[in-house]
Amino acid sequence: MDGPAVCFAWPRKFDVFGVQISATTYDEALAAVMKAAKARRGATVTHISSHGLTTAARDPKFRAVINSFDIAAPDGQPVRWSLKWFHKQLLPDRCYGPELMIRLCRAAAKEGVSIYLYGSSPQVLELLSENLKRECLGLKIAGVESPPFRELSADEEQAAIDRINESGAGLIFIGLGCPRQDVFAAKHKHAIKGVQLAVGAAFDFHAGNKKMAPRWMQRHGLEWFFRLTQEPTRLWKRYLAIHTTFALLLTRRLIFGR
Repeated sequence: MDGPAVCFAWPRKFDVFGVQISATTYDEALAAVMKAAKARRGATVTHISSHGLTTAARDPKFRAVINSFDIAAPDGQPVRWSLKWFHKQLLPDRCYGPELMIRLCRAAAKEGVSIYLYGSSPQVLELLSENLKRECLGLKIAGVESPPFRELSADEEQAAIDRINESGAGLIFIGLGCPRQDVFAAKHKHAIKGVQLAVGAAFDFHAGNKKMAPRWMQRHGLEWFFRLTQEPTRLWKRYLAIHTTFALLLTRRLIFGR
């Protein structure tokens, strides 16, 4: 049974390289998400980094997925800066996935909304659950699930949807990595009764499995450099491709206005 009829107003979106980005703040996003979560309204939220933005800009199918989200928050500083450069949206800060996640968990603990954790490994989920309960006293974790790292069958997907819905969770945090988490959330937007939030590396950060960049590096758009120093072999090609693509997209926008 669906939740009660409630009037929803999601943050306004603006075009950045063909991708619809929500010009939103932590407070605005939190209020909108919690309203939908308490009503168990099917909704989707993602956090757009430079990686997600450049991937969506180049891939029409993934761009359609991202543009279907109720909130596509500016997770990366370059994404926030793009909203300022192109649309004069003077946001005080980005809307970073790990930060919004912990703020939502605190609000959920206070307001009696349970959460569901979907993704990552059993070991990370165990640490994550312990840390969230310690940080957010009274938080109810209705379920945790580590799905196989492969494409699920239709029966497996339906079983996961049923488990999530039967748990009664209003907030479903998904940590499958980009783009897998976004595709999952968009595909099941109308089947899952609750707000799905694609939060990626937030699972590892809040589990203590990976370190977050210092605040000053985050403010100046240098989080990518910090993460590169942590995993240079795995990430150097990715960041080279991301920055090159972003520079080309920015140049095209400045010259041609699109």
